[in-house]
Amino acid sequence: MSHAATAAVSVQGAAPDTTPHAQPAALGQRLAGLPQIDNAREVAPADAWELSRLFLVRLRELEEGTREYQYARNTLIEMNISLIHFAARRFTARINAGIELDDLIQVGTIGLIKAIDRFDPDREVEFSTLALPYITGEIKRYFRDTTWAVHVPRRLQELRVELAKCQETLTEALGHAPSVKQIAEHLELSEEDVIEGLVAANGYSSASLDSTTATTERLAARGDGRLLADKVGDIDPAMTLFEDLHTLAPLLRELDDRDQQILRMRFTQEMTQAEIGAELGISQMQVSRLLSRILTSLRNGMLAA
Repeated sequence: MSHAATAAVSVQGAAPDTTPHAQPAALGQRLAGLPQIDNAREVAPADAWELSRLFLVRLRELEEGTREYQYARNTLIEMNISLIHFAARRFTARINAGIELDDLIQVGTIGLIKAIDRFDPDREVEFSTLALPYITGEIKRYFRDTTWAVHVPRRLQELRVELAKCQETLTEALGHAPSVKQIAEHLELSEEDVIEGLVAANGYSSASLDSTTATTERLAARGDGRLLADKVGDIDPAMTLFEDLHTLAPLLRELDDRDQQILRMRFTQEMTQAEIGAELGISQMQVSRLLSRILTSLRNGMLAA
């Protein structure tokens, strides 16, 4: 055992042990048959692996909720914090992008605790072999559930990762960005699913409307970049007009010839009611009543459409 581990274990004059774990046990006063470790985080990784097996074996024999059980479990967690730091290094880019390392340590600790609770010494598997997938899984779940700017279903979150890997692979193989059809064939998905995944991927990150669209720091510093808010589209009133005309067209075709003629003279030729009456040989009052009836019928037809 290293000097660091020796320093971390408090020597309190325990009697030597003749068991296979005699060396670590002899270093300090036993608590439930375990060495008393005061600064578990200072134990070197190599020594932590050796001590962890001793603590894991004993943990299975202790009654949950007792002082001895809590000591063994908490010491295991503290001794293996280095595994969390090792796993977190895989996500350096995301840490540099604003994710706090402390958050990853807390999340990774959940995975470490799960590994401790589920480890079976009888299977003769190294603890680190079991713990790392649990730790990494919790960190990935944290990114999946908390780092999306817009909430999307888990299916699409997982699809985003597959799409990114596929695009990178196909781009390298083809020499250009793959099409939706090529991605769909590679992943054995429908083109609709691929398009849905690509659209959902846009919700992973967001930018403020006050941010600039300048592509270089120099342009941004000069204020030459346009604000994103200036490029956001507004409601187009012509769209509402188009929808109204699209609904009105079949209703107009259902009118008889005289009603269509009255509407054409009034709204296309912009004739007055008196001029329409003179053209049709009827009074202005009759034209007014006819127009009111026609327009009411069209309005009711559009509301019911």
